[in-house]
Amino acid sequence: MRFFREIWALLRISIKSLPRRLDVVLVAVAGFAGVVLVLVAVLSIGQGFKRTLTATGVPDVALVLRKGTGAELSSNLTLNDTEVIGGESGVAMGPHGPLVSPELLVVINRRKRGSRVETNVPFRGVGPAAFVLHPHVHLVAGRLFRPGLNEVIVGRSASRSFAGLALGDHFRSGHLLWHVVGIFSDNGGIHSSEIWTDLPTLEGAYQRGDNYSALYVRLRKRSDYARFRAAVEHDPRLDVRVEPEMRYFAKQAETLSKFIDVAGTILLVLMGLGAIFAALNTMYAVVADRSREIATLRILGYTRLPVLVAVLLESLLFAAAGGLAGALLAYFAFNGYEASTLANFSQIVFRFRVSPSLMGTGIVDALILGFLGGIAPALRAARRPPAEAVRTL
Repeated sequence: MRFFREIWALLRISIKSLPRRLDVVLVAVAGFAGVVLVLVAVLSIGQGFKRTLTATGVPDVALVLRKGTGAELSSNLTLNDTEVIGGESGVAMGPHGPLVSPELLVVINRRKRGSRVETNVPFRGVGPAAFVLHPHVHLVAGRLFRPGLNEVIVGRSASRSFAGLALGDHFRSGHLLWHVVGIFSDNGGIHSSEIWTDLPTLEGAYQRGDNYSALYVRLRKRSDYARFRAAVEHDPRLDVRVEPEMRYFAKQAETLSKFIDVAGTILLVLMGLGAIFAALNTMYAVVADRSREIATLRILGYTRLPVLVAVLLESLLFAAAGGLAGALLAYFAFNGYEASTLANFSQIVFRFRVSPSLMGTGIVDALILGFLGGIAPALRAARRPPAEAVRTL
């Protein structure tokens, strides 16, 4: 108990002396807050992008692409592929036949709102089955496009991010003038960044014939996936590969997520060094300022270990305060912020996501930096002979 009483006594002295050294303390706290703010903001980009892609898809849908291709844009399937796959084992049946959605994906140039920069936006041709196989897609304004007409519905994220895609707007692409007749949502999924239209109309506009980018296939049950994949990939009439829809979109997020994680680590190291030096300067100043009190307590019988622990706890308290402040600033400044990035040659709109776990990671990193910045001054305070400290004052 004496050990804890000594630590508490040292901490009380530190708390009482805070007003005298408030400017030095604020510099240290601000350093920790800045590190956590930047780190959490950067990592929230990866979390938001990954959440957008992983929110896309349902467990019992398989995606069929041309063998050797990694994405829909580079894949090419035919009407014959669709007919063969629709007859494979494990495919669910609907009122009008197999639940297979052939879809064509192209990209068009659209200008970002508020700028002159043009970027690629996904333009998807779909049939009636698409709304069964993509159950998260639902209209939030306007109406559905009519088959055979140059009408489109636009994802809510794309409508907000790119010029000329609001309800009632018109845009030209593929030598046709398209009319925006509806806005849809995908509950945070990737399709909210796309434009959808009638499949035959899009095929005609881009002279693609009966060719598709991918087939989305509803299975009778999730456990049928292995059997369906084996049947399709070993069918001599086909040259395709099969992947669960959810896994496909999750994989699309991996490259960017890894890049952001690496960038976040580099930022943490670079900015963390600055925070450590700020903590070192602060804690050395604290030790120098409190040399008399520490020396007096040592003469009265206080041992070295409580002194070391008390000084180190003080550094950790500054780090915790800065880490919490930085995490909260990141949450209120960036959580839900909408941005876009290029993925597979098309622009994907997503929202920054500052999750509780990410905020916790930032605070823990601040505590580590606080420990590294406080250990040397704490050792110095604990090892300094009391008589020497008294003589220097």
